Amino acid sequence: MAASGIHVRGIGAALAVAVLALPVLAGCSASGGGGGSGSGKVEVVAGENFYGDLVARVGGDLVSVTSVLSDPNVDPHTYESSTQNAEQVADATLVVENGLGYDAFLDHLLSASPRSDRKVIDVQQLLGLADGSNPHIWYDPQTMPRVARAVADALEAQRPDSKTMFETNLQTYLDSFAPLTAKIAQIKKDHPAAPIIYTEPVPVYMIAALGLTDLTPPGFAKAIEDGTDPAPLDVAATQDLLTGHKVKALLYNNQATSPVTTSIESLATKSGVPVVGVSETMPAGADGYVGWQVAQLDALATALGGAK
Repeated sequence: MAASGIHVRGIGAALAVAVLALPVLAGCSASGGGGGSGSGKVEVVAGENFYGDLVARVGGDLVSVTSVLSDPNVDPHTYESSTQNAEQVADATLVVENGLGYDAFLDHLLSASPRSDRKVIDVQQLLGLADGSNPHIWYDPQTMPRVARAVADALEAQRPDSKTMFETNLQTYLDSFAPLTAKIAQIKKDHPAAPIIYTEPVPVYMIAALGLTDLTPPGFAKAIEDGTDPAPLDVAATQDLLTGHKVKALLYNNQATSPVTTSIESLATKSGVPVVGVSETMPAGADGYVGWQVAQLDALATALGGAK
């Protein structure tokens, strides 16, 4: 998959995910917290690499971050934790997890290695979302700023002498969202209520923020998300939307594919409906969360008929 997160073909699901340790600057010694590495840094584990990137940007050279789900070429839903993950969680005094069952393996690892000085940020709980909600909550443009605030608070509790640095880094991170906010506003203005469909409800929160019209047959999307074959009527309804040119674009989850989704992708291309790839993991080389999302929205704007 390209670094921009734009559509690629034929990515197969895998049963393992690479563990990414985000690079940070040389450590500074500080008292309290810090985990078991002896580095003097706050040891952090993030379930997903976009949360890990956030922590690294807010924490600067006082954090050592490990992101578990990091590979945009595989299906996160198939991940099984490793002994290495267990050791990383055992050392961590800050853990950021998505919740909503998306990274449930972290709950098991946390239970296996409790520690009184650890702060766990569960984004589901932070946002007050009920069980069963769409788990792809990072596609809501309001989510990451709220997580960043919670991360800054957690780091300040462990490193109170560095509060000024954390607050400065937090503000820089929040300011970086200006291009994403502008891109969302532009698409909403240029393509009001444009009809689209998707193979899996990964970008649903962003679709709502953009004001687009979601015509995806619910039964089709639910079956794909559950890893089952959609009912023939749902497949036929999805095909009709493409062959009848009733939608402006197909948003295609290129991290979780199946014979059904690849056939829908092929039909869209054959029917002249643009295919826009979306991913569940921030791709390597992306300029953080904002760069990743803006790149995908650039592709979507082009698909809907507008300039980038």
